[in-house]
Amino acid sequence: MTALRHPLHLHERLTRTARRWALAWSRIFYLGAVVLVLMLSPSSYSRGTRWRLARHMYQGTAPILLGFTVLAALLALVITRIVVVTAFSYGLSRYALEMVIRVLVLELIPLTAALFVAMRATIPAGTQLALMRQSGHLQALQQRGADPVRMEVMPRVVAGIYASITLAALSCVVALVMAYLGVYGFTTAGIAAYTRMFGHVFAPQITLVFALKTLFFSMAVALIPLASGLYETGDARRAQQPDSELGGLARMFAVLLLIEVISLMSNYY
Repeated sequence: MTALRHPLHLHERLTRTARRWALAWSRIFYLGAVVLVLMLSPSSYSRGTRWRLARHMYQGTAPILLGFTVLAALLALVITRIVVVTAFSYGLSRYALEMVIRVLVLELIPLTAALFVAMRATIPAGTQLALMRQSGHLQALQQRGADPVRMEVMPRVVAGIYASITLAALSCVVALVMAYLGVYGFTTAGIAAYTRMFGHVFAPQITLVFALKTLFFSMAVALIPLASGLYETGDARRAQQPDSELGGLARMFAVLLLIEVISLMSNYY
């Protein structure tokens, strides 16, 4: 009797988990579609919405911009030094700078910027939405005739996308400058060679993949934590458990990993 009950219990758990994950992903895609329509709709940019949007964009980007830029500069200097010394010891110094650009600018900085924005901006924003939902603020907006997604969700999603793209773009420029200084120093003698190498690395296909990867990273870190905060993650019993609370983070990291794998396959296969 126990042997028959155990497989049934396991089957019920697997079915419940699959149903919960399917519901979570369907809500993420639905919210993404709604936010995209609102972003493209001119009626979404009324005077009050523009003010909310500008405030969230500033609060999501300005406090972390300087710190992440300094971190990217230090990271670029350290990685450049390590790669150049290692390549010189193996007689591969001519490939050192190209390796730094490929690893640091193409792969490491966009992912780091997305994670930094998620930890400092979008995950706290998702927590704010969860508190608004629990306190009844979103329902009160809806009862007054306002759209909660337009008023509270869309500005936070746009701010997360803007912060991730801004940090990635600015940090890539800083990393390129620091990589040049780490190899050539404060001289203009290496500008011609550095420009040729830069053009060789950033071929049209690589540039397109890099831009799309940065965009999808920003969309993932902006949308998934907010969807987890806006909607219920499960039934009341499981909502208090740690695995339910970390479900949004797990989905976000899974999407980031999938995007990174696809970009690597597009660049090197």
